[in-house]
Amino acid sequence: MHIHILGICGTFMGSLAVLAKELGHRVTGSDANVYPPMSTQLEAQGIELMQGYDPAHLQPAPDLVVVGNALSRGNPAVEYVLNQGLPYVSGPQWLADHVLQGRWVLAAAGTHGKTTTSSMLAWVLEHAGMSPGFLIGGVPQNFGVSARLGGTPFFVVEADEYDSAFFDKRSKFVHYRPRTAILNNLEFDHADIFPDLAAIERQFHHLVRTVPGEGLIIHPQAEEALARVIKMGCWTPVQTTGDGGQWQARLLSADGSRFEVVFGGKVEGVVEWELTGQHNVANALACLAAARHVGVVPELGIAGLSSFKSVKRRMEKVAEVQGVTLYDDFAHHPTAIATTLDGLRKRVGAAQVIAVIEPRSNSMKLGAHRDGLADSVVQADRVFWYAPANLGWDLAASVAGSTVPTEVCDSLEAIIAGVKAVAAPGTQVVIMSNGGFGGLHGKLASALAK
Repeated sequence: MHIHILGICGTFMGSLAVLAKELGHRVTGSDANVYPPMSTQLEAQGIELMQGYDPAHLQPAPDLVVVGNALSRGNPAVEYVLNQGLPYVSGPQWLADHVLQGRWVLAAAGTHGKTTTSSMLAWVLEHAGMSPGFLIGGVPQNFGVSARLGGTPFFVVEADEYDSAFFDKRSKFVHYRPRTAILNNLEFDHADIFPDLAAIERQFHHLVRTVPGEGLIIHPQAEEALARVIKMGCWTPVQTTGDGGQWQARLLSADGSRFEVVFGGKVEGVVEWELTGQHNVANALACLAAARHVGVVPELGIAGLSSFKSVKRRMEKVAEVQGVTLYDDFAHHPTAIATTLDGLRKRVGAAQVIAVIEPRSNSMKLGAHRDGLADSVVQADRVFWYAPANLGWDLAASVAGSTVPTEVCDSLEAIIAGVKAVAAPGTQVVIMSNGGFGGLHGKLASALAK
């Protein structure tokens, strides 16, 4: 079967393409922005990519068009599909029908940490010899690919609350029907499709309704929004993590790189790993609870976590130039920015930390998180914000009250010049964006080398 994917370079759709290829289909795809790491992964898999949404990409007609949720009515490819009567489906529906049927699905949902937690869980199961399938919205470094079918009934999926397609406004995760569901945390996000937090809580409850009575739901004890979701009705056993929960961590190092795991009051072992930050400790507890549900004893799960290598673009060290270390990070919400910088600060102590941030997510573009931005960067010594001319709101005014020296730049060149002027050997530079950021990482590394 020839499957053409519209929006193929999105992290979810790109992963879907890998699975379709592995199932033996001929896969092609088009996207407005073809950029790494997804474009590199897809080309390595022999998947033909086309730039833009020219209807000619759909000639001769494919057997099926899978439509990404970034596409809407008025897009030339979408209009062509509808006018020609071509068969089409959303990505989550295709995944549910062709990959997840009959599998034991382990889903990681939440505002933050979905990619990292699902990557951890896939690796812990792999380490335990369970050869899981997975679909993750990023590239876990332990695997080098973002998706695979796997050789057993177990399938780990990153479960996103974003909508499924222009014709299906339900959250993606309602299609997945997990037996093991992690609800990591819940805050307001996706301001382009949700009016308020209550609307997102309702979607999370739709997910809870799909988990069988013999399944398991895992969530942090202290997360009030998730407590409200569970109170709407729950028919499944629940395990809790974090303060007051059944699964707890005792930090053995302030940066979260070493911690003791306690389950039901019993010490199960110590995780010692490359990751930092309280958020990753929380992700680890949820992962261990989910792995135990499918038969991985905590001791074995802890050993798996200790060899976990994180995900591309999650505090990924991309260069070290003249003693200056550059990291690429996906954080694009004030909470994620704050927890990431906190973890780095606890690791590097008094070293200079520079944050370079692009407010690029749909919620950021709408200004939904602007009130939290100034406080999110308190652990940095200096911040460079990127405010392109088309941002649509006054970023400079939003961060004016920051206690950290701050520059708002309208070009990559201004950012590079600013960082270069203050960086010295030992400086840690974190570049935060959920997009390609115009190749800033490479350009900055080159500039520092000179």
